[in-house]
Amino acid sequence: MKNPKGNLRFWLAMISAFALGSLVFTTGLARHPHRVFAATYMTMNNPFYQVINTELRKAVTEHGDRLVVRDPLMNADKQIEQVEQFIEDNVDGIFVNPVDSVTLGPVLRRAQKAGIPVIAVDSTLKDDSMLLTTVISDNYDAGRQCGQDLLDKTDSARIWLLRHSSAVSASERIQGFLSVVEPVPGYTVIGEAECEGQLEQAMPAMEELIRLQPDGTVVMALNDPSALGAIAALEEAGLNSVMVYGIDGTPDMKSRIAAYPGQYATVAQSPISIGSIAAHTMYEHLSGKRVPHYIPVEVSLIDGKTIGGYSLTEWQ
Repeated sequence: MKNPKGNLRFWLAMISAFALGSLVFTTGLARHPHRVFAATYMTMNNPFYQVINTELRKAVTEHGDRLVVRDPLMNADKQIEQVEQFIEDNVDGIFVNPVDSVTLGPVLRRAQKAGIPVIAVDSTLKDDSMLLTTVISDNYDAGRQCGQDLLDKTDSARIWLLRHSSAVSASERIQGFLSVVEPVPGYTVIGEAECEGQLEQAMPAMEELIRLQPDGTVVMALNDPSALGAIAALEEAGLNSVMVYGIDGTPDMKSRIAAYPGQYATVAQSPISIGSIAAHTMYEHLSGKRVPHYIPVEVSLIDGKTIGGYSLTEWQ
């Protein structure tokens, strides 16, 4: 015959253990009641991404949440490892600026399957079906505006291109530019080079382009750091009349435009808007609202005629 007192002691012990476990679990939740988000940008060696990150962190902090930031240093494999860690950590959402528009896709697909929303900022993937949203400048139009400005100011041009072909956003800018100038007689691309959008790579790349074809008259650069690297190389070579186009609207480039209004131009992006829109969109989604799959941010040309409307020391 079973001992009823023994059974009673057994169930009392089980109930006590369950209560203690529930207390520990509840206490653990109380310690970590807020969300944790993660961000990885192709590089933090670019003030554009620093501004986006500042806006994300501002919004996340205002919600009482936390943002973890990683820098892959332009290394696609390293960025994949970072996203894998985000998935393992079960973060509440990921913001990503892809180093490579193809290779990052599979790991982001795993994030989607794990129920982690992913928002791309400033650039996207060739297959973006796993993304919740992309918040991005109208990059094709940015390039198109540079091309149209060149046609308005010149009758012909011999053009050098500075590219970052593995980034969709950068490729779209060059495509937009070429869509305007290539059909027009007298406008010829005489050389092109990859520079990953980095000033320190753009300068030697531009020096090599000058060595191979020294008679260029225009540089179309994928962004402002590349444009500034090109300007440094051109000045070193004594080519002080070459027109240079960038895209970003950095304070450094705007200062150049103010000093040389007929020679330089850029197209203004707004990293402030991109960061704040991305954060707002993530919180809208987490609150159960439907959000757009693609959110374009308008861009505008800055040249000698319009520079007066922009701050030379701050981003727009």
